[in-house]
Amino acid sequence: MARPKIGEFVNQVKTEATKIVWPTSRETVQTTIMVLIMTTILSLFFFGVDSVFKLIVGWLTSLAR
Repeated sequence: MARPKIGEFVNQVKTEATKIVWPTSRETVQTTIMVLIMTTILSLFFFGVDSVFKLIVGWLTSLAR
């Protein structure tokens, strides 16, 4: 496969860069809020799962004494 010349490569990059659709500020804020909500929900979920496993392991180790 032939390698494109530098000038041709730069032109192709410029052409592709014009196709980029940037999100609006409102979309960015909405996405940020959604990410914060999801990370909070997931952190609470994993905290709960971890607490349950801690109780189970504690109960099992108390049986071994």
